[in-house]
Amino acid sequence: MDLSTTYLGLSLEHPVMPSASPLTEKLEGIERLADAGAPAIVMHSLFEEQINHESHTLDHFLSYGSESFAEALSYFPDLDSYRTGPDAYLELIRQAKERVDVPIIASLNGVSDGGWVEHARLMEEAGADALELNIYYIPTRPEMTGAEVEQMYVDVVRHVRRTVSIPVAVKVGPFFSAFANMARRFHEAGADGLVLFNRFYQPDFDLEALDVVPRLNLSTSADLLLPLQWVAILYGRVPVDLALSGGVHTHEDALKGLMAGANVVMMTAELLKRGVQRIGEIVADMKQWMEEHEYESVAQMRGSMSQQHVANPDAFERANYMKTLRSWRPDPTGAWTG
Repeated sequence: MDLSTTYLGLSLEHPVMPSASPLTEKLEGIERLADAGAPAIVMHSLFEEQINHESHTLDHFLSYGSESFAEALSYFPDLDSYRTGPDAYLELIRQAKERVDVPIIASLNGVSDGGWVEHARLMEEAGADALELNIYYIPTRPEMTGAEVEQMYVDVVRHVRRTVSIPVAVKVGPFFSAFANMARRFHEAGADGLVLFNRFYQPDFDLEALDVVPRLNLSTSADLLLPLQWVAILYGRVPVDLALSGGVHTHEDALKGLMAGANVVMMTAELLKRGVQRIGEIVADMKQWMEEHEYESVAQMRGSMSQQHVANPDAFERANYMKTLRSWRPDPTGAWTG
């Protein structure tokens, strides 16, 4: 049974990876994940605001969540301990490379095409094996067009690609009018991989305090469907590695991601809720399922349920849309059921 895979040019023992999260903000957490069987580790994000010393902006983001992050806000440490700064982040990379034997993927979170991007080079010099560029932006200005937003994303990717020689994955949200085209543009700008997707966190209103408050719900397996769909669409059509992120909680979730075409599947919520040992448990369950269904390797199953392997790829979206709508039927009590 061969569970090995490759991602961003890295040879991995298996495809179940922890995604960027507060679990990796300290060396102890990185060691725990490695000991639990993580084949590679994506570090928590270093934010553009930290690099630019925009403390008032960072305070607002962390306190109110109005722009939010890829990681789970409710698990962030207090602000003072979180603001470790770029130098501490680079030192953590160096320490991690000395203490664990798995690839370390640094995470850089920002949106503007500014000087902060140069820290990608410093991450490479500190020993990072690859870089995850996490771009999260909410265009709130009415005069800003979709084309301008798209170009801003592409410019950041191109700038980072010119800055480093290590592999670069781009993690973004799904909210583009033509995501397949954006995926191709990211590749053309130099991305080696895509991480699908950033979660879209939104604030809530406190009606008693008349205040805006963060409201976080960790993912469930139901959140798998959106990244699953796009991994299946992009597999074999855009020449990048694909990481599915969001909604991976069980071995079934992981297997679906691989069959859609993902090189790796990433998780955070499951590890936060149930512990890092879930990596090994999910891998063991995957292996058992593959043996029962006579799969010899991850490579054999990868992409087997992607869009390009259905009988009529052009009908993939519309056909599934109609089937979903028609799947609801009334039960004897008069309620609608699926």
